[in-house]
Amino acid sequence: MYRVRLRHMLAAAVSFAAMLSASRAEEPGYGPKTYDRTLEALITHEDIAGRGGWPKIPNSASALKPDSQGPDVALLKQRLMLSGDLPPDALPGDVYDAAVVAAVKRFQRRHGLSDLGTVGRLTLKALNVPVEVRLNQLTATLERLKGNGFSFTGRYVVVNIPGASAEAVEGGVVQRRHLAIVGRPDRPSPVLQANITSVNLNPYWTVPMSIVKADIIPHMRKDPGFIAKSNMKLLGAENREIDPVSVNWASLSNPYFYVRQEPGPTNSLGQLKIDMPNSEAVYMHDTPKKSLFRNDVRFNSSGCARIEGVRDLAAWLLEGTEWTEAAIEAEIAKGERKNITLKKAVPVAWVYMTGWQDAEGLVQFRDDIYGLDTPQGIVTSTIQPRRPKPKPAVAPAAAPATAKLPQPVVRPAAPKAAAAPVAAPRPAPPTAVAIQ
Repeated sequence: MYRVRLRHMLAAAVSFAAMLSASRAEEPGYGPKTYDRTLEALITHEDIAGRGGWPKIPNSASALKPDSQGPDVALLKQRLMLSGDLPPDALPGDVYDAAVVAAVKRFQRRHGLSDLGTVGRLTLKALNVPVEVRLNQLTATLERLKGNGFSFTGRYVVVNIPGASAEAVEGGVVQRRHLAIVGRPDRPSPVLQANITSVNLNPYWTVPMSIVKADIIPHMRKDPGFIAKSNMKLLGAENREIDPVSVNWASLSNPYFYVRQEPGPTNSLGQLKIDMPNSEAVYMHDTPKKSLFRNDVRFNSSGCARIEGVRDLAAWLLEGTEWTEAAIEAEIAKGERKNITLKKAVPVAWVYMTGWQDAEGLVQFRDDIYGLDTPQGIVTSTIQPRRPKPKPAVAPAAAPATAKLPQPVVRPAAPKAAAAPVAAPRPAPPTAVAIQ
């Protein structure tokens, strides 16, 4: 009888633990508890730094596979143990066993990478980011979270730009999670707070003049049929259509028309757009290039956020109305443009969190893709954007200075309850207004 009762007690305890873990997993990454959790992560990483940080993993580790053996495996195990990914009671030795595979997968999930369990190029780069940089990321996130003035009550949507991800939250519980594609380093997505007001089906895309000048004019000079192939129209005064053949593209610098892409599956906005009026003229939308969501690196847009499964998000925004996901699909199939106003606007925040601790106690890191985490402007990203090759210097180059790691900045004070809301910091504006 005692053993039966004990089994029931153990089963109940396991069930409760599973329920607790599940409920924590449903808490948002960006919520009222994010600050305190991230402060815990900062303290943990200060301790790691005080003990000398973690070792650098050699490039040869990228050849490791399960059952591999050697000094690279031993070093990898040491690195994963220091960051808490490999339990301290793991079997000693230099074999890439199941515990190492599980630890690598855990590390990859914490860094927004595909959890393959092997050390690929991006995983190796993330492993070798110094703990001092991670401290700066956590501190920078804390500074941004402090007094941001966002209300976490009711329903809201959050896009974490460095994480290229989105969450729909209601009552403190995540209802939807979506992958996102956000702005390129040269056309960054802005940090902002706004309200979602409507959903637009089969939208037009009015191409921003900055993109007309930077992208479309060069395309037309190379391929005069580009406008027609892209299902676009040139519209002048009173929306009168202009024949692209009549335009002198070779000398055009200040267009006297605007460019509009017609609705359809190849439209750059896809077949659904979520409107959120703001001074940056950005929004969330569908995309015809859905294969990009399979990439770990999703910084491909011109500033707007492309959302995977955006129809599901739209149906959630329109809950309580006739617009179920099936109804949305049926309306899209008609091919006609339709605007649906939300009964009640839903707050949305685009945030820049590169280091934070989630509800499960996992410390998450993402690349500082826009280089905003250090006062010196040092780009801490492990993924460097492609840049044109520099022109040869006229004067002889000076001897290179010894590179120094950024030092951890002072730990921020906890936010005061009565503090006035402070506007969230935002990336420096791009050279051209970025919309898409």
